[in-house]
Amino acid sequence: MERKSILIVDDDPGILNSFKEILEPEGYNVDTAQTGSEALEKCKARLYNIAVIDINLPDTDGTELLSRIHGMLPKARKIILTGYPTLDNAVESVNQQADAYIIKPVNPKEFLRVIAENINKQTDAEAVTEDKVIGWIESRYQETKRNRSPRTVPASSHVPEIEE
Repeated sequence: MERKSILIVDDDPGILNSFKEILEPEGYNVDTAQTGSEALEKCKARLYNIAVIDINLPDTDGTELLSRIHGMLPKARKIILTGYPTLDNAVESVNQQADAYIIKPVNPKEFLRVIAENINKQTDAEAVTEDKVIGWIESRYQETKRNRSPRTVPASSHVPEIEE
């Protein structure tokens, strides 16, 4: 089974290390970034299943970074992380298409549940898309088969000779 990749973006090295210690034993590949620009560079080099983004970063706003990552990795699930929850940043996170909103300090079991839930949602969405593509191909094949007239050449037809 393919290991799922997660990008954690937070300016606190302690949080980055804690999340790695929580996720890696569960079989996830974890990359970390301490700034928005570092996160964007990593997103250019690799596909991630999930990006966990702190809302307060030294070089950018987390919701702005979420929007930019969404543009680069539209199928990745995006989770906002904050130690300063407000209604405004919750609404902005939703508007920027965050898939989840987690408040620090994080309970490790709850964090793993949110990660697993988002991996499952991504997998389900991919399966639905794959099923739709297969269904479309099958329907096009059946339609083409029904509409195709037999290609026969009457026995009395003259076949021209090819000159060399």
